[in-house]
Amino acid sequence: MESLEGKSALITGGARRVGAAIARRLHAAGAAVLVHYRDSEADAAKLVAELNAARAKSAAKVKAELLAPIAPRALVGAALEAFGRLDILVNNAAITFPGDSTLPMKRWDLVMEVNLRAPLLAVKAALPGMMARRCGAILNVSSAAAVMPIPDLLVYGVSKAGLERLTTGLAAEVRSHAIAVNCLRIDVPIASEGFVYNAPELDKSSWEPTAVGAEAAMWMLGQPASYTGCVVGITDLRREHRVAQSRVRG
Repeated sequence: MESLEGKSALITGGARRVGAAIARRLHAAGAAVLVHYRDSEADAAKLVAELNAARAKSAAKVKAELLAPIAPRALVGAALEAFGRLDILVNNAAITFPGDSTLPMKRWDLVMEVNLRAPLLAVKAALPGMMARRCGAILNVSSAAAVMPIPDLLVYGVSKAGLERLTTGLAAEVRSHAIAVNCLRIDVPIASEGFVYNAPELDKSSWEPTAVGAEAAMWMLGQPASYTGCVVGITDLRREHRVAQSRVRG
């Protein structure tokens, strides 16, 4: 595994659930982390205070509405201002609205803006610095909805399918610059950011803890730059590498 000591990371949607779990794991591995949030300021402040108590000046937070066209670029700029460089970008933030093809186009467009366009803009802002240093890791977070029909998650699934294809295309594009671009498909029940958006009524008592998703993300981020262009589900990681094993007691 590659060392993440001294690296700096930006996690979108990093204040809660899987995003916060990834932020904690990256920080524990020695990275400085910038936690992006939209409307969970109390959670972000609590997380950053926790991380900075463990290691001073190693975490910061930034608020942004990813629907704003300049927001992804501003997030990368905030990471550069806070830490001087950006080595790791985790595109985790996502939203959805329940519905099928009859979902109003305004809501369809909102999901595509946050789940697909914003990650691309963040990548475009992060790449120049990574390319100059010939070092960097980009991890996009996807869902089983990208490859299988799930009731009321059509637009979410389409946006995640697009994110997976974006991952493989970008990986091929920047491979020669020693930048890894991969995608983690959350294909076990975890309370991820997008999946629980607008669905607080879901019974999550039998779902995996967010630590499982974070362990899978850390395994992927810890691989060498030659490990790139991979779209991998948690079930694959369990079977092939024995990581992110289930923590649900049967």
